[in-house]
Amino acid sequence: MTEALHIVCPHCHTTNRVQAAQLGSAPDCGSCHRPLFMGAPLELDATSFDKQVVRNHIPVLVDFWAPWCGPCRQMAPAFAQAARELEPRVRLAKLNTEDQQAIAARYAIRSIPTMVLFQQGREVARISGALGAADIVRWVRTAAA
Repeated sequence: MTEALHIVCPHCHTTNRVQAAQLGSAPDCGSCHRPLFMGAPLELDATSFDKQVVRNHIPVLVDFWAPWCGPCRQMAPAFAQAARELEPRVRLAKLNTEDQQAIAARYAIRSIPTMVLFQQGREVARISGALGAADIVRWVRTAAA
């Protein structure tokens, strides 16, 4: 018997049950019928943050960033490349700390970019500073192991 995982849709934020063995088969949302994985980072807001971070059974890597931050903008393409490599085993998401100051404060984000890896709502690792795609992938695979 394969393990059923809860995967939150990046579009409608409905929680879907997906067999672990089917993650690589491009599963669609049972509610909105759009792909559960986009191969790109998901933009989070106050409404979607907790749903994605707490309800997903797969790890969620959140990039806390701001539009005025040069290193954040510099790292964005590498973060997008890491999303293509890590999905569907890890959901990558971005949170604009300017727009979502309360969430940034809740997690004591003191410098950006800061990446926080969550597993079922719990912070399991964090790293600050801009990284290249290979370094992001390596760090996540080590931290999520």
